[in-house]
Amino acid sequence: MKADLKKFEETSGGVTVKLDVVPSENVKTILQTQLRSGNGPDVFGYDTGPGFAGALAKAGLVHDLTDAYAKNNWPVYDFAKQRVTFGGKLVGIPSQLEEVGLFYNKDIFAKLGLAEPQSVDDLMAAATKIKDAGYIPMGVSDKEGWQGGHLLSMALSSEVGSTGMDKLIAGETPWNDPTVVKALSIWDEMSKQKLLTPSPTAVTYDNANALFYSGKAAIAPTGSWLAQDIERNAKFKVGFIPFPASASKGIFSGGLGSGTFISASSKKIEASEKFLNYQISPEHGRWAVETLQDIPAFPVDTSGIKATPLFTQILDDTGKIADGTGDFGYNIDVLTNDTFNNAMGKGIQGILSGQSTPDKVAEQLQKNFKKPTA
Repeated sequence: MKADLKKFEETSGGVTVKLDVVPSENVKTILQTQLRSGNGPDVFGYDTGPGFAGALAKAGLVHDLTDAYAKNNWPVYDFAKQRVTFGGKLVGIPSQLEEVGLFYNKDIFAKLGLAEPQSVDDLMAAATKIKDAGYIPMGVSDKEGWQGGHLLSMALSSEVGSTGMDKLIAGETPWNDPTVVKALSIWDEMSKQKLLTPSPTAVTYDNANALFYSGKAAIAPTGSWLAQDIERNAKFKVGFIPFPASASKGIFSGGLGSGTFISASSKKIEASEKFLNYQISPEHGRWAVETLQDIPAFPVDTSGIKATPLFTQILDDTGKIADGTGDFGYNIDVLTNDTFNNAMGKGIQGILSGQSTPDKVAEQLQKNFKKPTA
């Protein structure tokens, strides 16, 4: 990233960039405090959607980029622009597309004679066999709380499909619907059968990933953003599949990850917009694919790019989100508000710790749901 920033500086006509790295678990608290005090960074990365960037926009903390989009003709995919549009204003540049599913240890599966699960029953049976062989079937973490939203997203997306997810997000289907209870019940049952990391609500995301890298956990339920770290750390072959549905192999939950924004209080708007314009250039997009294994939210020529089989698969799958040829579910947390996300995070922690039930959590989700507004 430092090398990339230097490249921008060399062609920027005098703009310099100071990089400040903040641990992901602290970004929300630190950044909101900085922005509200008027001392925040000129440019910052943050999650998209109503509960994240939308909350900042509502508070008047992000710069309106509508004119910059028109001036620079930024070629962001239409569905991605929707995730950074609030009150009719475009307030950010979507950074990358993502998909959430199951990374699995191909060596363990081959050793135990297991095929890729084609249904939830297949997954449960495979997880049981993995447990009996002395491995942790599913390396689940939920100490931070945000992981629960991804667990629900992947199980629910496969169960109801993109159409069903659309109806839930739009408020046409209530969040205490039996399909939501069923998706929550899958994780409840896996927890009761001890098919997950012991005490997952006490396990951090990094520690759960380490269990997978070391071969102690056979499956890692997380997003495509982890592919590069997996390839660096795992000494075995890795596959990536959707969380299965009741009667099918399921679909990936996918969509938009983070975005890049400019502080409303920035005194360097012109320089900041110039930096965003660089980030959305074809050259930078190709660099992001090759170097960071990101999938940009705008068209990028990937011909000739050398990639591992795992990332090639992810690149192909995620490309279908952009061109509309694949059926993908959604990552719920970037489409719902902060109140709903808090209820979802605490509720799934309650299920995984045995302190709540799928029915109770679904009722809380419905109680805290608010129909999104443009």
